[in-house]
Amino acid sequence: QVQLVESGGGLVQAGGSLRLSCAASGRTFTSYTMGWFRQAPGKEREFVGGISRSRNTYYVDSVKGRFTISRDNTKNTVYLQMNSLKPEDTAVYYCAADSSLVIHLASTRYDYWGQGTQVTVSS
Repeated sequence: QVQLVESGGGLVQAGGSLRLSCAASGRTFTSYTMGWFRQAPGKEREFVGGISRSRNTYYVDSVKGRFTISRDNTKNTVYLQMNSLKPEDTAVYYCAADSSLVIHLASTRYDYWGQGTQVTVSS
C-alpha cells in the first residue's frame, strides 16, 4: 500500500501563501495520479486539483491562477502551492493517490489518502 504524509498547514492572513507537501512511501510513486481535496466544517469534501503521472494538471475554477500543483518524483512528494489565500480557502486539506492514468474529480476514484492538514486563512 501507499502511505501519504501531509505537512505545511497552518494559520495565514488573507493574501498570504502556504505550501503543502505530501510525501508518499514506496517506490511506485510515479504510477499514481495525485489529487488534492479540501473539506470545510459542515461542508462536503471537494476536489481542488490534481496532477497526472505526466505532470498534466487540472484545477477547479475557484483556485485557478492561485494554486499550483507539482510533483518531485525523486522525493516521492507532491506539493500544493497556495498563493493569494482567501478566508474561504479555510479547510482541512487532503492529498490522495489514484492508480489511474488520468485525473479524476471524484473522491471515490482515489485509493489512498493522507491524514489531512488544517489550513486557516484569517481576514
